Amino acid sequence: MNLALATWVSAINFWAWNMIGPLSTTYAGDMSLSSSEASMLVATPILVGALGRIVIGPLTDRYGGRIMFIAITVASILPVIAVGFAGNAGSYPLLLVFGFFLGIAGTIFAVGIPFANNWYDASRRGFATGVFGAGMVGTALSAFFTPRFVNWFGLLATHFIVAIALAATAVLCVTLMRNAPAFTPNTEPVVPKFLAACKLRVTWEMSFLYAIVFGGFVAFSNYLPTYIKTIYGFSAVDAGTRTAAFALAAVVARPIGGALSDRIPPKYVVLASFAGTAVTAAIATLKPAPDLWSATDFIAMAIFLGIGTGGVFAWVARRSPAKSVGSVTGIVAAAGGLGGYFPPLVMGATYDFVDNDYTVGLLLLVATAIVALLYTLLMLKTREPANGAESGATIPSKKESQ
Repeated sequence: MNLALATWVSAINFWAWNMIGPLSTTYAGDMSLSSSEASMLVATPILVGALGRIVIGPLTDRYGGRIMFIAITVASILPVIAVGFAGNAGSYPLLLVFGFFLGIAGTIFAVGIPFANNWYDASRRGFATGVFGAGMVGTALSAFFTPRFVNWFGLLATHFIVAIALAATAVLCVTLMRNAPAFTPNTEPVVPKFLAACKLRVTWEMSFLYAIVFGGFVAFSNYLPTYIKTIYGFSAVDAGTRTAAFALAAVVARPIGGALSDRIPPKYVVLASFAGTAVTAAIATLKPAPDLWSATDFIAMAIFLGIGTGGVFAWVARRSPAKSVGSVTGIVAAAGGLGGYFPPLVMGATYDFVDNDYTVGLLLLVATAIVALLYTLLMLKTREPANGAESGATIPSKKESQ
């Protein structure tokens, strides 16, 4: 029950985190925004949600997932309402400011990975982190329902609905959620623990890989409505529907990637992810016709990215020192969020107005996926000692830190 509830908490916070993306084309039209301005609007919550995870990971080690789930969910309520007022007022500067604070909701991911790890033994952590990661479905819910809610109830009412859902979720956590019996608070100072995690090779290797797979998912989940409307001329609602299908495919694939990584070395799962991402991004540069071929390509890309996110975090759980899972996953999760920050800006900056395409941005994704594939193939071991024994650094014990 705790894993299922944690997954729902992630989903509703991901919905809140992605409140701007599905409406970005509407804001761009109403406020006469340039492509770069619209991209900045989408990217700002992503940036804050990414950097905040660096802090939230160690705090989860100290206070436990239950308290942090409640705290982040409650803290996300006011930004959601504020974004609604800013959008209703048609103020681009206020949308940027309140979108910054909306990023708080995106930090939820750094809570769930150590929380799920504590509930399951090592042989099932790939499955557990994969199931929690399916909370990414919140982006699909937002892409599908947010534009429709705006049409049915109005912009401001839509934001109040999500805020009420966040409040109800916080109450559920207070009432039902418990930390795992295996959880013991890590009261070591946060800064030395963070610095020690930064010295682990696993932290930076997994950060690089996760920045591509999760960053690609976040970037497309937020920017795809703009892409679809620009390239194919669909309405905001229709673009949201297609974006929801993309996000849902990645969500379904994530626990599959985690479960596969419990059975075969995660390296093979990650290699397949990068290969598939490179191929599907290359196909996208050809602007396949809607709906069948374009949908098939982007859904296939989502599946490969989703499998990769599950595979990378199964790898993180397997290799990280047990006492520092929160610190390491906080950094890795932040890298994933940062990976999602830059692509919308790149896509907006490299958009070709004459030919109406995003070829340059997509080719950069192809090149990045190939580089990551070669690095994984040539530089990372297929089987490695568990718990970061090979990483060249250790997290100080409580006695050593005193």
